[in-house]
Order: sequence, then structure tokens, then C-alpha cells
Amino acid sequence: MAEKLRTLLFRIFGKDTFIGKIIDKILTREIITYLFFGLCTTAVNLISYSILIRLFPGKVAPCNAASWLLAVLFAFFTNKLFVFESKSFEAKLVAKEFSTFMASRVLTGLMETFLPSLLIKAGLDMPLFGTEGLPAKLAVGIIIIILNYLFSKLVSFRKKTEEAEEVQETDNETENRENINTYSEEE
Repeated sequence: MAEKLRTLLFRIFGKDTFIGKIIDKILTREIITYLFFGLCTTAVNLISYSILIRLFPGKVAPCNAASWLLAVLFAFFTNKLFVFESKSFEAKLVAKEFSTFMASRVLTGLMETFLPSLLIKAGLDMPLFGTEGLPAKLAVGIIIIILNYLFSKLVSFRKKTEEAEEVQETDNETENRENINTYSEEE
């Protein structure tokens, strides 16, 4: 899916053009799948809220909290498996990934709750499409998407650096040579 989108955009803009080079740098498989599953997460949030509010009429806050939690759980697993491709289910690793993911989502959730009001008070108070505060809400939404991606990539699902992997490969090669030398000496 991601590669098909990139190919289509390269056909439209050309790969060697300025826009093509931006597309090549920004629209990676990881970014495209992150955005796709972000839309799916939003759908999980809205659909689960719609179901819960029908089951529990008038209970807006608990239904909203429950739908947020379901969406964040969905986001955790899709980010882990499909976006950042962290395939290990070792208990210690999953606990670290899950706790840092939840902590970052709580932080950005609080930011999403309080930042629009601050931006409106700071002057971003004009209506958009007849909705008061919508520009502030949209601006915060963009900031939150970027922060959630960065927290996930750099904290929750951080991969070993290539240098650390190279050191591991070098250690394995050295160990293999030592084993071969030991085996040769025994004969």
C-alpha cells in the first residue's frame, strides 16, 4: 500500500523533481502506515464512543474515556506490529514499550485537552466553518500527531542503533572464530 502511494506520487510529480525528493524523504513506509493506522485509531475511538454512548446514555465522560482507552490500545498494537515492526513479545520488552507508549499518550492527551484553550486565549480565537476554536483545535491536533509519532519512534519502539547491531555482529564473528580455533586445537 505504502509503496503504491509513493509510486503514484512519483508518477505525478517525478522522482527527481524537488517535490519528488521531498516525497521520497518524508513519505516513507513508516510514515504512511503510521498515518493509515492513525486514521483507523480515530475510527476505533469514534465507533466505540458511538456504541458506548448508546449503551450508557448521558455518560459522556466515562464513554469518552473508555473509547480513548480502546483507541490507544488499538494504536499500541498497530504501531508495535505494523508501523515500527517490533515483533518481539518478550514480557520485559512489551512492558517497557507499553508503559512508555501509555505514558506518552497520557501526556499528549493532557496537552490536547488544555492547549486549545491556551491558544484561544493567546489570540487563535477565530471561528472556522462556524466552529469556535477550531483553528486552535486543528493546530494542536497536528502537534499531537507529530509528538505521538516521535514518542513512539524515539522512546516506545526505539530500535537498536546500527552501531549496536554491528558490535553484536562483530562479537558473534569473534566468538565463531574462537570456537573454530578451539575445535582445531582439539583435533
